[in-house]
Amino acid sequence: MDLDIRIGKESLPVDIENPFRFDISAVMNEVIEFGNRNDVALESYELDKLIPRMIKGVAGCEAGCPSDAQNVVRQGFGNFKLEYVEGGILTAVQNVDDSRELEIKIFPDF
Repeated sequence: MDLDIRIGKESLPVDIENPFRFDISAVMNEVIEFGNRNDVALESYELDKLIPRMIKGVAGCEAGCPSDAQNVVRQGFGNFKLEYVEGGILTAVQNVDDSRELEIKIFPDF
C-alpha cells in the first residue's frame, strides 16, 4: 500500500508494507519532517488519526470494496474534503495557506 502526501507541488511517498501492522509513529516522524521542510506545521492537522483511518478504509476491503473506503468518506474528518476514487484510492484535501493544499492519497496494493 502506498501513501502519498503533497504540500503544493512537493511530495512525500511512503510505502506501507503491512497496513494491519504499521508504525504510525515512524510514519508521522517522516510526515512532520516533510511539513517542516515546507513550512507547514502538520501536527495541527491530526494526521496521526486521519492516516490510520484512511489506511483501514482501503485495507478493510475484505468487508466488500469499496464500502469501507466510502464509509470513511461519509464519516468525514475535520476540514478535510475526503473522496473515494475508482480503484480503491482514498484522498483527503485541505488548504494549508492561500496558495497551497495538503493532499493525502492512499493507494491499495491490489
